[in-house]
Amino acid sequence: MEHLIAFWDIVVDVWQHGFMGFDFGRVFTAIGIFLAFLFIRRIFSRLVLNRIARLTAKTKTEADDRIIRALKNPIRLVPIVFGLFLSFEYLQLEGDMSIIANNLIRTLVVFTLFWTLFRACNEFSYMLEKLDQVFPPALVDWLGKTLKVIVVIIGGATVLEIWGVNVGALIAGLGLFGVAVALGAQDLFKNLIAGILVIAENRFGVGDWVRVDGVVEGTVESIGFRSTRIRQFDKAPVFVPNTKLADNAVTNFSAMTHRRIYWMIGVEYRTTVEQLHQIRDGIDALITDNPDFAQPPEVSSFVRIDKFAASSIDIMLYCFTKTTNWGEWLEIKERLACDIKEVVEGAGSGFAFPSQSIYLESMPEGADTPEIFVPPEEAAKA
Repeated sequence: MEHLIAFWDIVVDVWQHGFMGFDFGRVFTAIGIFLAFLFIRRIFSRLVLNRIARLTAKTKTEADDRIIRALKNPIRLVPIVFGLFLSFEYLQLEGDMSIIANNLIRTLVVFTLFWTLFRACNEFSYMLEKLDQVFPPALVDWLGKTLKVIVVIIGGATVLEIWGVNVGALIAGLGLFGVAVALGAQDLFKNLIAGILVIAENRFGVGDWVRVDGVVEGTVESIGFRSTRIRQFDKAPVFVPNTKLADNAVTNFSAMTHRRIYWMIGVEYRTTVEQLHQIRDGIDALITDNPDFAQPPEVSSFVRIDKFAASSIDIMLYCFTKTTNWGEWLEIKERLACDIKEVVEGAGSGFAFPSQSIYLESMPEGADTPEIFVPPEEAAKA
């Protein structure tokens, strides 16, 4: 009997002081409180948040839907934080454990608040699109990204302050290290400044077809802090440092107002003057009477007999289409080429092609020279 009493005393002592000096009963109760709030969180998400999301989806405005999307996950974290707070309070922590628990709760509260702000920046970044009328779209995109970075930096600094880290002293202590990093990251800052200049000058935007001399040609997909992603026409992405875009000549084909057609049409030398005039006037009518082509004084347009080439008489065609779409431009060029062929053939002429003529004044004498035929009668007389 004495042994049983001694064993029971050990069990009671372990139960009361078995985990870091805490009563196991309190530990299990605190865990139960935390698990209960996890269950409450799940019910709250299903019954309340999902119900609110369905109601806002029926409204005509988009702002309430974005508010719910921004707050949904942070709100789901609130029961967890509150449950953890009640669990710590029930344990009645003291000393360093109390300080750590208090700092942990404060950290979770700060994380929830700044997480909400970060998600709000994502959901309400569309409001910055109204600035497109004043600033380039890429700069507006940078403003949104910068706002998110600021939220993250302030949130991180707040958490460090909670845990007793002097952020000001930390920044001052990193001053010399920052100078060394800056010297080693000159290219990074050059690209950053070059990117700002490219956006400020509005050289191009996302979706534009550009050609960077000696670097790349393709469609702009994104303009980053350090580099710009341009997808070539073979669908391969190229990441171009922003300094290349600032230092090299950039042609923005998407900014064209018209697309040019510049041809030299060579006709045969046997073409008469009347036929040349007929061909020139026919081609000019194809341009003037066609709504697909821009007309003077909006653009310059010429159809002229230009020069006498080596194998042809060249007629210059210089005009601009109204469309800048490449596919539509190719289609217009195709129709124009067929119409010009009909005009040239209808005038009784033809297209010239490179050729050479060889003129022989006399045949050279030699073994390979054919004999001169002499009739038999003339041979007898001789």
